[in-house]
Amino acid sequence: MREALRREAARLILLDRVPLRPESENEEVHTLDLRHAAAVESALAGADRVLHLGGVPDEAPLPDLLEANVLGTHNVLEAARRTGMQRVVLASSNRVTGFYAVGHLTGPQEPARPDGLYGVSKAAVEALGRLYADKFSLSVVCLRIGSFEPMPTEPRHPATWLSPRDAVGYIRAALAAPSSTRFVTAYAVSGNTRRFWVLPDTSELAYAPVDNAETHAADIPGDLPADPAGVQAGHYAEPEFTLRHLRR
Repeated sequence: MREALRREAARLILLDRVPLRPESENEEVHTLDLRHAAAVESALAGADRVLHLGGVPDEAPLPDLLEANVLGTHNVLEAARRTGMQRVVLASSNRVTGFYAVGHLTGPQEPARPDGLYGVSKAAVEALGRLYADKFSLSVVCLRIGSFEPMPTEPRHPATWLSPRDAVGYIRAALAAPSSTRFVTAYAVSGNTRRFWVLPDTSELAYAPVDNAETHAADIPGDLPADPAGVQAGHYAEPEFTLRHLRR
């Protein structure tokens, strides 16, 4: 996204916990922790929109997920509210609905069924986005990101793959959605023939995916569960996947 957006933005502000180097004249870099609200607000001063991708990206102890994912997102939303930003795009996850059945085409308006603690933290991220949209009229787009990989390589990927090209397309569309957009939740997934999720309505998010995991089906080991009642999350839904983060 950095490479794609710096060709389009007059000013691109990059925040990370590790030091970054500017790679073009319009890049501005900051080393900070999203848990530090004042630092986040200061770094984002003057920005008109933000793409929030920071956080713990997988199953972890709940206190760590709450601190990084939920508190970090709250600080980004607060910075956006306080500085009068136009748009916030939040990285949610397909893991918010991992317990729906393989045979059920799942839409973003259905109740959350997280497959683990990570999914719970992303459900909270979406709830924060909804709150700031409803209460403070902030424009928020939540993208439930699929399996973001250069190529599909695992049994779930025929359904869940998100190609780099489609990821850029979805995020660009989310950042550029009309100013009248108040709150949208959408699955960001390639146009996979066997996908689990409803593609976004182009009236809400003006992007139609161009890639399809089926093109690479011959190179993907294994297959999706034959039982349509099997859960979309696969091994992520197994008790052991979460229990190892609960044991002391």
